[in-house]
Amino acid sequence: MKIALLISTYNWPEAIDLCLKSVMQQVVLPDEIIIADDGSKEPTLRVIQQYQQLSKVPIIHVWHEDNGFQVGKIRNKAIAQSTSDYIVQIDGDMLLHPYFISDHKAFAKPNSFVRASRIYLNDSLTAEKFQTKDVQINRFDKRVSNFFSAFRSPLLWGLLASNYKMKGAERWEIHGCNMAFWRSNMIGVNGYNEEMVGWGLEDKEVVVRLLNAGFEKRFLKFGGIAYHLHHPYNSRNNYNINEVIFQEAIQKNSKYCSLGIAQYLIKE
Repeated sequence: MKIALLISTYNWPEAIDLCLKSVMQQVVLPDEIIIADDGSKEPTLRVIQQYQQLSKVPIIHVWHEDNGFQVGKIRNKAIAQSTSDYIVQIDGDMLLHPYFISDHKAFAKPNSFVRASRIYLNDSLTAEKFQTKDVQINRFDKRVSNFFSAFRSPLLWGLLASNYKMKGAERWEIHGCNMAFWRSNMIGVNGYNEEMVGWGLEDKEVVVRLLNAGFEKRFLKFGGIAYHLHHPYNSRNNYNINEVIFQEAIQKNSKYCSLGIAQYLIKE
């Protein structure tokens, strides 16, 4: 199995620097790193170029012009360029546990996709990380939230994989900043719905279609650990519009979106 790490980013070079530093310290490296850049300026490019020189694995920078929050669109473009079978997706404001890729790789199962946890760092610890450039996290630090989610125990994976937070509306819940899927499965539902622009629900909407298409959702609890750097909330101006699209996908039992990844795939 060839595995890719897909990292979304936008105009936060300090964060993508720490994120990539944590990637370089993985016990098991991905086969490729694909950065889905939603229109960042030159400082982000310089950071990426530095890591392209340092990295033992290819780092592919997929960029488009800044036209507002279009994370679904840039992720589609990045997935289309991937040559891997399996994709682990994070955001560029995440610091990865050294066993992050190893855990996701071991947990992968055919025709399923994965939700995993994110643990929050408060503003004080985030500022400290930017100052020291240290990407190791002490989960006992009082400035780290979700203490139990930061506990790694592969022995517990099987107990929770298929039944943890799977009932009712929670079945659609996922963190787009820490999830994994088979590339072919994502292409099968046409990737992210690009009718959804602005922050909110683009990850949940794709979960609706993946589930409707018959793919199994699994929760990687106590593994695939990633820490979220503190930042202000994104604008939610388009949230209500995205909510309508999300609810339509549920009501119509959608398995495919009309505007998605297919437009970027090379026809053979």
